[in-house]
Amino acid sequence: MKKVPLVVLVNEGSASASEIVAGALQDHKRATIMGAQTFGKGSVQTVRQLGPDTALKITTARYYTPSGASIQAKGIVPDVMLDETAEGNVFAALRVREADLEKHIAGQGEQKDEAREKAREEARKKLEAEAAKKAEIKPLPEFGSPEDFQLTQALNRLKGKPVLVSKSVVERKAEAQTN
Repeated sequence: MKKVPLVVLVNEGSASASEIVAGALQDHKRATIMGAQTFGKGSVQTVRQLGPDTALKITTARYYTPSGASIQAKGIVPDVMLDETAEGNVFAALRVREADLEKHIAGQGEQKDEAREKAREEARKKLEAEAAKKAEIKPLPEFGSPEDFQLTQALNRLKGKPVLVSKSVVERKAEAQTN
């Protein structure tokens, strides 16, 4: 059987089923996972109808990769971290992940990530300041367009060309559940 090179792009918006697929491909060394750490949606909810206008949503299972790693509140850490653009990460610090949600289910060995919270606040303030100055906030390019930096890096990987990996992004640890 011939193996075709495979790259999977992920980011903070990759959640649930996409995380399971990325984790399985990564565990089986079938694909190179590139991009940013995923959302961390590692739980299954079941909705039970209690009446015509009432339902109960309960957590009934957790997702694990084939190697047994929990996805919950941590997500999948890419093999190759990429910035959003050639200029770096513009909006990544503002994106909400599972671990950012109030009353999320704690992941394995979760600890509060004060640095991430501080980075989110600083990024929010910076964007608000730019907006107040009427400075143009350049939007991210359209997905799949020639300006899509991450897609270009993925194609470079498949072609055996150099990839411009992130110089600033590091793995984020899952944050502690606050009660």
